[in-house]
Amino acid sequence: MRHAVAHRKLGRVTEHRIALLRNQAQALLRHERIETTVPKAKELRPYVERIISIAKRSLVGQGTDEEKRIRRMTAERLVARDVADKKIVTKLFDSIAPRFAERPGGYTRLLKLGHRRGDAAEVAQIELVGSEYDPNADAPKAEAAEEPKGIRGRARAAVKKLQEEGATEGEDKPKRARKSAKKAE
Repeated sequence: MRHAVAHRKLGRVTEHRIALLRNQAQALLRHERIETTVPKAKELRPYVERIISIAKRSLVGQGTDEEKRIRRMTAERLVARDVADKKIVTKLFDSIAPRFAERPGGYTRLLKLGHRRGDAAEVAQIELVGSEYDPNADAPKAEAAEEPKGIRGRARAAVKKLQEEGATEGEDKPKRARKSAKKAE
């Protein structure tokens, strides 16, 4: 029996488990919301909260600018051990950590979504608190949806644009069509 033994093994050897947690932590910090199985999400929660707490430590404290810079650099090095992507580390220190500056803990939320269809595994969504659904965030996406998709859609849009600009008849036709039109004459 595993009495008083912390953490789940997740059916992986140690190195694989650590790599899994690092990758999921990067994804969570990048997108602020990911979907995974419940045991993985429960293991990810303290891992990410520790990383955010380290980033928060760099924000707190008195001192000169030099001392603050050294404190941030030290915290960035500690976080960089677990998060390899420098862009994510920058995002963590510039936007995520200041968001949680006044919060004493509990930076993540776990929402159970049900069971996965293929293997009936229980699925959950883990997200950073404060990155809730914003109905106004979808407005720019609706405008982007009007843009043509694929090569054919872009080609149609280009032809339409040429016609609107007043291109002469035949210029918007491909070369082959123009040649066949000349032969027919």
